[in-house]
Amino acid sequence: MRLAVLASGSGTILDAICAAGVPVAVVVVDRECGAQEVAARNGLECELVQRRSYGKDFDRDGYTAELLGVLSGWDIELVAMAGFGTILGKGMFDAFPGHILNTHPALLPSFPGWHGVEDALAYGVKVTGCTVHIATEEVDAGPILAQEAVVVELDDTVESLHERIKAVERRIYVQAISTIIERGSVQ
Repeated sequence: MRLAVLASGSGTILDAICAAGVPVAVVVVDRECGAQEVAARNGLECELVQRRSYGKDFDRDGYTAELLGVLSGWDIELVAMAGFGTILGKGMFDAFPGHILNTHPALLPSFPGWHGVEDALAYGVKVTGCTVHIATEEVDAGPILAQEAVVVELDDTVESLHERIKAVERRIYVQAISTIIERGSVQ
């Protein structure tokens, strides 16, 4: 399966994917970011599909169409979001039904959304974790592929807890992607 990785941040998930030897056809970023450097260091093609607005005027469907145009040129079969900060439009999920993967720093269905770690700490849970799931048009609502718990320590801050979750995330996400590629299907 030809894999595209979508990234927006430092590229730590992309780095873990590369370190595990998972074949990546292309990396696509929505802004200038560290993931571009990770892609270059690993000899991967990287394309920038610049997000030009972060306000109410953001054209989600137009951006999604532009991203799909790039992906179609690479014959992509599987998409892995790796800290990708842009919520995509319906066209993406129509083009890759059941073939877009994502992670979330909580045990879904608990604490969906952008602030999963903060929300878990504020709620006072003793255990949270990481979820690998199929991304759907409804954010953090797709079928769960893998989860692993992380104990919340008494002195945890958002940052300390999130770092421990990220360590789990990099391991279970890479395992899930590898398994899907090896068997040639998501399910």
